[in-house]
Amino acid sequence: MQYESLDHLLKTGRAVLSTGPIALIFAEDDVELEGTLRHHLKLGFKSVIAFLPQEFTLDGALGERIHRVSMTCAPRTVVFDAINRIIQAAQGSWVYYCYNAEYLFYPFCETRTVGELLAFHSEERRKSMLTHVIDLYANDLTAFPNGVAPDHAMLDKTGYYAHTRHDASGKPLERQLEMSGGLRWRFEDHIPYERRRIDRISLFKAKPDLNLLPDHTFSEAEYNTYACPWHNNLTAAICSFRAAKALKTNAGSTFDISDFCWSHSVPFEWDSRQLLDLGLIESGQWF
Repeated sequence: MQYESLDHLLKTGRAVLSTGPIALIFAEDDVELEGTLRHHLKLGFKSVIAFLPQEFTLDGALGERIHRVSMTCAPRTVVFDAINRIIQAAQGSWVYYCYNAEYLFYPFCETRTVGELLAFHSEERRKSMLTHVIDLYANDLTAFPNGVAPDHAMLDKTGYYAHTRHDASGKPLERQLEMSGGLRWRFEDHIPYERRRIDRISLFKAKPDLNLLPDHTFSEAEYNTYACPWHNNLTAAICSFRAAKALKTNAGSTFDISDFCWSHSVPFEWDSRQLLDLGLIESGQWF
């Protein structure tokens, strides 16, 4: 199904938004767009909605499996505005969002659907799930100058840090952490301070008066927590080429970076077990 605009989706696509989980994929460019869409279709989302400029082309068979909304995903505030409008139209549905060249991984995702994941998470009285954005990057920038190479992807096996989040008065916020690491940490001189965090609440249940804020947190504090008060909960990861792509396409950084690999780089295995072993996702009580 194709929609001329977000307004068109909200007016005529209520059935699409009424049954979750729903995946919202925002295309900043066409790099790895089809791979991103196929990955999330495979996870079992009820609806995959792609927001992309009209001139972007998709494989015909793939295009028939998604809902396409014509939209230019820039400036970045456009994406946040779109998500907040969809929240109000998708009350009660689980919603997920990411950008092109990003891929959701959760414990045992090879054998369990995202619907099963969220059904279990709901039984634990959770309405949101923390996702860490794990930077992926090409192993050879000469061969892959934009930093994107799914078949030759690397990630950092160490160098991730958590800091307690504080409110405006300096008071620690309960069960909230700010995460750093990956390319945003190693190349922080090229990353604005407000964009260095790698924590994102990418899976959440839409409810009235809920708003996504420009720093990827939500207006309701409990949505920003990593676990409930009584035990650890599931967490997931978004494995993402987005930082690598930005660093190598931005004129202010591309000439300063000849290689993303360092002594703690390892090949990405495209498997949740690797992320579990590295402590980048948490299975909680879900065995």
